[in-house]
Amino acid sequence: MNKLFSKRFKSARILNGFSLQDLANVLGNKISRQALHKYEKGEVIPDSDMINHLSKALNVQPDFFFRDAKIELGELEFRKLTKLPAKEQNKIVESTKDILSRYLELEEILGVETVFENPLKDFPVISSFEDIEKAASKVRDSWHLGADPIYNTVELLEDNHIKVVSVNSEDSFDGMQTWLNRTIPVIVINRIRLKSADRIRFTVLHELGHLLLPLDNLSDKMKEKYCHQFAATMLIPKVAIQKELGISRKKLFIQELGELKKQYGISIQALIYRCKDLHIISESHSNQLMFIIACNGWKITEPVQYAGLEESNRFIQLLFRALAEELISMNKAAVLNNQSLIDFRQQITTVQ
Repeated sequence: MNKLFSKRFKSARILNGFSLQDLANVLGNKISRQALHKYEKGEVIPDSDMINHLSKALNVQPDFFFRDAKIELGELEFRKLTKLPAKEQNKIVESTKDILSRYLELEEILGVETVFENPLKDFPVISSFEDIEKAASKVRDSWHLGADPIYNTVELLEDNHIKVVSVNSEDSFDGMQTWLNRTIPVIVINRIRLKSADRIRFTVLHELGHLLLPLDNLSDKMKEKYCHQFAATMLIPKVAIQKELGISRKKLFIQELGELKKQYGISIQALIYRCKDLHIISESHSNQLMFIIACNGWKITEPVQYAGLEESNRFIQLLFRALAEELISMNKAAVLNNQSLIDFRQQITTVQ
């Protein structure tokens, strides 16, 4: 019990980005840094009153300290990793572990099968843009997408047993991917950085590329390039973009690409690169279009917005299913949703 509490206590502290002294300060010096250190070393377990103080200070439910999270994350692949402080990396990791532990526990209670099948399991090592086209086409075929626009990429991945976790980080981190317990693919996105739905879509599918594509023995630069191309190809397949724009064009208007953005949920800039890669437009015209983007200050906020929704309701649906089937109590549902019982009750409507 001491070992479990100490491990979970340290996890909650890191989750909040606190040092032991920071936590002592937040607690109003009700307890010293040295005493907190003994908790973390597993030498002492606090009494119920102190556990309540700790849970409030660390923004977790008391149950958190005694829940055995059977979570093992593989090697982490952060985009822009070198700019991300170690403290923030640790915070993101602990946040991801907490979310996934509650998610897996809920699936276990419901007996939901979560076996992931990799549609690119036997795909040869990527060595060209043409390989990317074939890989994306195979994924789309496996997931029965045809050439239609993807309505919601986050929900699509969740439906195919890929966990997508949202965190909030002020640092330069867009997304990362890893494997949970060596069998479940996980993508983490930073909602603070990804302010628009089209950026979320592109980032999620870029990270999917890192998870699925066989990119052995390639440089980091080439991996990023191929994953960018994979994301764009997933969002608008070759047959779709050629149908919309034609096989070859001398000129494109930004407004024309904006209409495609609204339909397919892919940024105007990604569409320009996609057109260049498919030789729909020349490299020189691609450069002209990107120059127009830069001159008008549209690199961050483009003139046309995509209005799609990018989130999954799968977890909360499973939660209410378990509650309705009386597999969990109201209190357990609140714990799994990381809320107090009072807060959880306020957001639900029961039928008597």
